[in-house]
Amino acid sequence: MGAIRRRLTLGTAVLTASGLLALAGPVGEASAASPCAGRKVRTLSFSTGHVDVHKKRGYVCAVTYPKKVGARRYMMVSVQARGSERVPNAGRFVRYAGPVRVHAGHRCVRVTGAVGSGTVGTGWILC
Repeated sequence: MGAIRRRLTLGTAVLTASGLLALAGPVGEASAASPCAGRKVRTLSFSTGHVDVHKKRGYVCAVTYPKKVGARRYMMVSVQARGSERVPNAGRFVRYAGPVRVHAGHRCVRVTGAVGSGTVGTGWILC
């Protein structure tokens, strides 16, 4: 009797877990939440990826994503508030570079990003 009860309990747990996974949808970049808080204010596209720029309460946050996730490759993102030093995050990553978060207040910022040989940069934005 105990063995049957254990099997039924295990079967119910497996079915419940598989149902929850099905409701969660596909795992990947599209379903993942951004590592930056706040609302997205810009997307900077370039040949090998894009940079998402978010803003919340005077802070600006940026993350660089590759077009194709999988291989470890060079990625970089940086944010510079006017009058402050540039804050970079660079290295060999699989999914994204960053997040880089700086306090800009009401100052303009300059954002740059790169994946492999593709790059993007802005002038002073979000002024």
